[in-house]
Amino acid sequence: MSKNAGHTPQFSVAPTIEKRKVPLRLANAVYRSREYLTDAEVTALMKTAAHVGRHGMRDAALILVAYRHGLRVSELVSLRWDQVDLQQGLLHVARRKNGIASVHPLRGPELRTLRRLQRDYPHTAYVFVSERKAPLTVDAIRKIVIRAGHEAGIAFQVHPHMLRHATGYKLANDGQDTRAIQQYLGHRNIQNTTRYTELAPDRFKDFWRD
Repeated sequence: MSKNAGHTPQFSVAPTIEKRKVPLRLANAVYRSREYLTDAEVTALMKTAAHVGRHGMRDAALILVAYRHGLRVSELVSLRWDQVDLQQGLLHVARRKNGIASVHPLRGPELRTLRRLQRDYPHTAYVFVSERKAPLTVDAIRKIVIRAGHEAGIAFQVHPHMLRHATGYKLANDGQDTRAIQQYLGHRNIQNTTRYTELAPDRFKDFWRD
């Protein structure tokens, strides 16, 4: 009779590798009370950025342009001088994320700022560049905006996309047409635009008229 008769065969089990637990990022509402900045907060951000570091004027300029034109950070870093017409006061906005391209007017504060920027950073293809005249990276712009928000004393951490949301909120708050805001921000779906009109306080201006 075989020695193994009546015995259950034993199989070695390889030790299981414990799955690494990656902490999940919580919802944005946990980190900040809102995802946009007010016009006053953007102004404070620009004024602070202008006096922080050696490139304060450049940093204030990129905040101004991002805010006035609702630029994503990817659109900001890729902005070239051949998209800027300082003579006619026009900005040719090339949208990312399948957005709709458009031409925006440049107003006095932007024209003055961009002309000075062109003098201070001559012979560059890109509008916002580093000391080595290379285009700023997405990470560099994030750091610039976060630092300016902290120095300005804004109670929550600021990130660049809040400037785009601030554009939509400001235009809606000023009573601009929703379709016009949609075209200005390059939204293909108007539902992405109505979030701003829903936040506009004048929606309720006729409530509780005593």
